[in-house]
Amino acid sequence: MKKMLLSAVMTSALSLVGCGESDPIDNGPDNTPNLSTSQGILTFLEGKTLTMTGDDIPTHPNGFSEDVNFGASSQCYQRVTMSVQGGNFRVDSIPGTIEGAPQAGQTGTCNPDLPQNALSFTSTVVSIENVSANGECFDVAFTFPGFRQVGRGSFSADQRRLDLELFFEGGATGANCAAGGVGSATVNQVIAGESRPFEGSAVQSYVISGS
Repeated sequence: MKKMLLSAVMTSALSLVGCGESDPIDNGPDNTPNLSTSQGILTFLEGKTLTMTGDDIPTHPNGFSEDVNFGASSQCYQRVTMSVQGGNFRVDSIPGTIEGAPQAGQTGTCNPDLPQNALSFTSTVVSIENVSANGECFDVAFTFPGFRQVGRGSFSADQRRLDLELFFEGGATGANCAAGGVGSATVNQVIAGESRPFEGSAVQSYVISGS
């Protein structure tokens, strides 16, 4: 059964997050934002809030099952919120509880309804490259103190959602737009130096709100 949380440890200073639940910003002649460049994406996301809860949280945030106890790096969450300000992404997450797995390395069941202490991270560097069409796909990298996430992203047609398929740096190959769109079966996960097809879902889906 699909869990409902996303990794709180996954967002960096990416120049690219957020879109509003209100009407899109007028950045073009047809009253739609320009998401065809990294700067356009940054401008659009500035001041926005992105929220992920429930079924929008993948089963394998950052490529790792939410049901496995990875200690401080466990990927079971109740809610993840990203706020974009000054080009930086602040990630506030509420972890859930992995039941039936008290020891690191054990597999249990992620229960998002049993929240733990909130976690907060702020990106230091964000890069957006290889933007196609109007934000239909772009390569992204988030750098946080102590870790880095890389992958690909995509905006919905109405610019009200942002999907991010992220993996910890060095943990996967084929997670870029040259290989395929967000969620494509192009990813190989690298574990202990061995590459194998990634069989989970790492696509985080955020609802965008704000001015």
